[in-house]
Amino acid sequence: MAISGYSQDWKTNFDIVKSEAVTQNKNILLVFSGSDWCAPCIKLEKIIFESAEFKEFAATNLILARADFPRKKQNQLDPEVKKQNEELSEKYNIDGIFPLVILLNNKGEVLGTTSYKNVSPKEYIQLLNSFFK
Repeated sequence: MAISGYSQDWKTNFDIVKSEAVTQNKNILLVFSGSDWCAPCIKLEKIIFESAEFKEFAATNLILARADFPRKKQNQLDPEVKKQNEELSEKYNIDGIFPLVILLNNKGEVLGTTSYKNVSPKEYIQLLNSFFK
């Protein structure tokens, strides 16, 4: 079975994310989103994260983690995932900003934060690259 280098693997279990980041020696991109109510979150997903440029960059450099906070009843998350997302929010998103994009090293230390920007995928990647230490 061939696996495309461009497939995106957004994880929802932060323990798995941290262990993969250590094993693969990659940084973590943690995204706080409201997938069914936050217009900038939806734009960020469509314009940046679904672009070929971002997928290629992420496959090489990042472990992708999503902490989603849907509001519609039919989109509710598993209680375990919901609890974990709330804990991540208490640690990394105290102000409740959506979308919030955080670059973490594999120890969970914040390297930089941003949000939705009306820029090209290439410019967004440059912004993320500026956080790498």
